[in-house]
Parts: sequence; structure tokens; C-alpha cells
Amino acid sequence: MKALWLDDGGMKIAEIPRPRPAAGEALIRVMAAGVCRTDLELARGYMNFSGVPGHEFAGVVEECEDRDRLGKTVTGEINLACGACPFCWSGLSRHCPAREVLGIVKRPGAFAEFLTLPVENLHELPAGMTPETGVFVEPVAACFEMLGQVSARAKRAAVLGDGKLGILAARTLIGEAPSRLVLVGRHPEKLALVERDGIETMLVAEFEQEVAAPDRRFELVVEATGRAEGFSTALAAVRPRGVIVQKSTVAGLVPVDLSRVVVDEVTVAGSRCGPFGPAIAALASGRVRVDDLVTARFPLSRAVEAMEAARAPGALKVLLEMKDDAGP
Repeated sequence: MKALWLDDGGMKIAEIPRPRPAAGEALIRVMAAGVCRTDLELARGYMNFSGVPGHEFAGVVEECEDRDRLGKTVTGEINLACGACPFCWSGLSRHCPAREVLGIVKRPGAFAEFLTLPVENLHELPAGMTPETGVFVEPVAACFEMLGQVSARAKRAAVLGDGKLGILAARTLIGEAPSRLVLVGRHPEKLALVERDGIETMLVAEFEQEVAAPDRRFELVVEATGRAEGFSTALAAVRPRGVIVQKSTVAGLVPVDLSRVVVDEVTVAGSRCGPFGPAIAALASGRVRVDDLVTARFPLSRAVEAMEAARAPGALKVLLEMKDDAGP
């Protein structure tokens, strides 16, 4: 099968063996996959990755021991835990030390014609939900995760970053009715997308000027800039005893002013994967909109171009569509 292969900082379309599902797994024909910031960081050397990236996908079950699942359109949770360690026993399977992670750790990902996942990881998409929308289940689930980590109600909340994750985070938080919610970014055209949802927006320079006054800082700051300096901006914007939800993953080390964290008693919550059920329901009901976030589509044969397009200024979600006649 065809797949995008990353190795030693390079990218190419490769012919690799089609995966065979093990016991309890399904073979899924990928219909659509989304390029995520994490995929771009993997291409830059994050985690010394080598292999097939991609973890946001929708596809059709082609092979499975459970015959009722054949032909179903699904997406899937990306963590494959061992099920036998203390972390798994205590409900922390996403942090299993022996876990595989689709397209990230030891498990070939979705930028390919086929992938395999355990049946227990699969979620059937509702009738009428397109594969294009199904691609967004994983990142929207990641946004719902932060609601379980911190209370967003009656908070002055700021989301830093007007990329796809920042926009999805803001659209998720607005459903929690914070007393004030601001999306902060660098691109007026992106900020305009959430203004239609009734979300306040600010450019970075304007925001930095506002939070220079201590009484104008925010109880909750979500860092989703994808930039190494994003945490410093978040730390400057959060109130004493406030919470920073750290969503960005970046290659390399990030300097941290620990004295500010300690003196202001700031809580920092790393936030990664989240619950698929609420995400699917939010997308199906339209509570979280994604129809305006796709900026380009490419066939798998042009996946290298898709990765470059996802890096371009102004890009939001770039999709790979597994059909020969797809185009940008």
C-alpha cells in the first residue's frame, strides 16, 4: 500500500506492506486523515520519529472478527495500552508505559491506505456524518479533555492561538458559558471565524497590553499556539492561583519562569487526548462547528505537499483524501 514515510527529517511516498490485523483488531481502509501540529513536529524530529504519521482519521472497517462491524465508518482512539500494568489497572491506560500511539509511537498511522486498531478503540460515526467531519473527532475530544481537568464555568478564559486547535478549544469552551472568553491570535481572518460564534477576539499585541495590568489577567488560559514562546505568554496572562492548560507540543525545550509559577501559585495542566463520545455528539449536533476549518485537500499521493501546505501561514486543517481524483 501507499503511505507517507518520515525518516531522518525527510518525507516521501513509499510502498509498504499492508498491515494485517492481529486478534481483536480491525483492518480499516482510511477515507480521510487530517494533518495535525503534532505531525508537523514529528517531521521536524519530535520524539525521533520514523514511520507513518497521522492519528486523525475516518475510515471503513474492511476486516474484523466481529462481522457486525464490517462496512462501518469509524474513527478511533489513538492509545493502545497493555492492559496489564498498574497504570492500566488504575484507569490511566492513556499513560501506560508500554503503550503504542497511532502514528506517534510504535504504531503506523493514518497517512496510508490502511491501518489497524483494536476493536475496543473504534467508534462508529453517526449516520450522515461525513469522513471529513469524522477527522475532527480526535482533536475535539482533546478539547473536551480540558473540561474534565479544570472547571471552565464562570471563568474569565483566554485561548492563545488562532490555529485549528485554538479555534476548536474556544468553540468547546463557549458551551460552558464562561463569563468572558477571548481567542487571541495573529490572523484577523482566522479570528473572524469565531466572531461569528459570539466569541470575543484580540490580536496578540492588544492582548499583551491588556494583561500587563494584573487585574485584567485571566483565571483560565489555554495555550494552543504551537509556538515555543506560547507558555511564556500564557504565564504572563494568568492570574494568581489561575490555571494554564498546556495544549501545544513542540520539538525542543521551552524555558519556564518557575519563580512566577511558584509565587503566583499557578496550576499548569498538561492536556492531551480526550473522550470520543462527547466529541462525536458535539460534532453531530453542531455544537462544535468544523465546516469552515478545512483549507486544503490533497490525495495521498501528494501527502508531502499536504504537509508543506499545513505549515503555510494561514493554514487551518489540511486533509488527505484517499482517492486519486482529490486535489488541493
